[in-house]
Amino acid sequence: MSFSITTWNINSVRLRMPIVEQFLVRYKPDILCLQETKCPNGEFPMKPLKALGYEHVIIHGQKGYHGVAIASKIPLIEDHRQDYCGVGDARHISAIFQVGSRRVRLHNFYVPAGGDEPDRSINPKFGHKLDFIEEMKALRADGVPGTSSILVGDLNIAPLENDVWSHKQLLKIVSHTPVETEGMLDIMKQGNWLDLMRLNVPETEKIYTWWSYRAKDWEAADRGRRLDHIWSSQDLGSSLEKIEILREARGWNRPSDHVPVTAHFRF
Repeated sequence: MSFSITTWNINSVRLRMPIVEQFLVRYKPDILCLQETKCPNGEFPMKPLKALGYEHVIIHGQKGYHGVAIASKIPLIEDHRQDYCGVGDARHISAIFQVGSRRVRLHNFYVPAGGDEPDRSINPKFGHKLDFIEEMKALRADGVPGTSSILVGDLNIAPLENDVWSHKQLLKIVSHTPVETEGMLDIMKQGNWLDLMRLNVPETEKIYTWWSYRAKDWEAADRGRRLDHIWSSQDLGSSLEKIEILREARGWNRPSDHVPVTAHFRF
């Protein structure tokens, strides 16, 4: 059976609900994971999602900042919200779903961006990001027997040289500094996670999921970064059919600076 899951930093779910609906009507993933919803739980736009068949919606939001959500056509159980770094931010939500005989734990993350200066001694936001990364190292893909894992989200790190438009020029830019990229690779290694976006795409090939609002012509400049990720436990790698990055969505009406990334599986 086929199964698809999309991750998308939507940068305000209420503002961009029209393009969320546009995407869901056209592409119909089984599960949609959103980040940076910027919406209190009581004001989350459930109705349009349910009208499109996404009956199962779990949310973890707060006013004006952060926020994550999972909207699914498949029942979700055992939902959980982890308070990373103990500061009360809405940056993680997880749930279990069943596809055929497979039981899967899904994690949806919005990792802190980290501010502009990659020095925790003068930039507390960067220190918070590094602490968040450190806590994520305890999360294992194979931690529960009989349960596979998928981890998605805006992780705000482009870990490999060709995950950014210029490795040399971004080495001192937050999201691609060595301490961040090494930290992310440690999360994957220690947790036994599989980077599905690179499973069938060589590291020599560029992959971007984000283009800055600051560029006058984002498409012509093409100064992108791969900040959005889809990982899984090792057992799901052989079931991956393809990854789709919907670059055209960056040019939609009132777009997010991130685009949807969808993993397609055949179980």
